[in-house]
Amino acid sequence: MKNKDFIYRNLPLIKKRVHRLGLSFNHGIDGKGVETALKLGMNYIFWTRFGTGEAFDVIKTALKNERQKYVLAAGVTLGFFKGSLRKRVEKLCREFDIDYVDVFQLYWLGRMSFFTKGIQKELVRLRDEGLVRALGVSIHDRKRAGRLAVESVLDLLMIRYNAAHPGAEVDIFPNYEKRRPITIAYTATSWRKLLKPPKRWEDKVMTAGDCYRFCLTNRHVDVVLCGPANENQLIDNLKALEKGPLSSAEDEYIRRFGKAVRGS
Repeated sequence: MKNKDFIYRNLPLIKKRVHRLGLSFNHGIDGKGVETALKLGMNYIFWTRFGTGEAFDVIKTALKNERQKYVLAAGVTLGFFKGSLRKRVEKLCREFDIDYVDVFQLYWLGRMSFFTKGIQKELVRLRDEGLVRALGVSIHDRKRAGRLAVESVLDLLMIRYNAAHPGAEVDIFPNYEKRRPITIAYTATSWRKLLKPPKRWEDKVMTAGDCYRFCLTNRHVDVVLCGPANENQLIDNLKALEKGPLSSAEDEYIRRFGKAVRGS
């Protein structure tokens, strides 16, 4: 496979090497598609309630057979009480029959999750006990994410970053000179808006592969989440990454397209 340095990245804190296209389940990929994803090297698994029974069985078997190969990222939506954090981690370990969760995160920080001192202490306790390896949040507030990148108990930030919403380049990434959290990009297609021509657009339209390559061309992004609906979409996305990082001409076109989409 070409461009291995572009397609894979080491995550020292988690002590694993990951495929930079992370697998999510929000568009309903079936068990066979998940099997194909794992066979083709995808090993960052973002597990949420969108996962189906078929996908669960495949993931559980993979974790049982090759635990050190896979990164399981999961979390809690209503992070209001510290007791709910431990219960969620313990439930994940029971369900998947594992000893630890690689990434445990609070979802939608500031909207569905709070970040009180009590919550932070419990998160650190879970990490110190070895029940989780990395602590993270998903967050839309870029200014706050930038501050958390500099100083917090967090090891990972999951942020919105795409050609229509590149603001992380101003509000978050410059702070990585002080401290560098693991960074997961999501909404790469801007909820599929980047796959459709904006008004009065006469040039070519972006593909999903373009969206993922845009995210991964930024050196600060470790993994971008991909939620294929079927096996064909999955394979197309993986093939797109073989092209490597964007050329300067591709970057200019994609940023122009993203600006047009944002404007419309």
